[in-house]
Amino acid sequence: QVQLAESGGGLVQAGGSLRLSCAASGRTFSHYVMGWFRQAPGKEREFVSTINWSGDSTDYAVSVKGRFTISRDNAKNTVYLQMNSLKPDDAAVYYCAATLSSVKTSRLRDYDYWGQGTQVTVSS
Repeated sequence: QVQLAESGGGLVQAGGSLRLSCAASGRTFSHYVMGWFRQAPGKEREFVSTINWSGDSTDYAVSVKGRFTISRDNAKNTVYLQMNSLKPDDAAVYYCAATLSSVKTSRLRDYDYWGQGTQVTVSS
């Protein structure tokens, strides 16, 4: 089992940057595919990005590709989401998630563990 805790959210102006972190408990963090999702008020939770266990393969939602970068440090049990050129539409609660899937996945139902989320607010 793994527990996840996000941090790094906050208020930023449009065009600005934030880096989210997700710290995981447990000694088997490197076995998990990790993902970032987000949920805006009144909307369903949606996929943002995912990274494989070794960190050398990533996928992104079309809406964030080229602006967001996911990475992980298995020695620190942490996954990151660097968000640049933020837009008001990026405002949401951001969640990290973990799955023992053997491949990257963008499907919410594939993820077994979720953090509590961190709020990102983007002012125009």
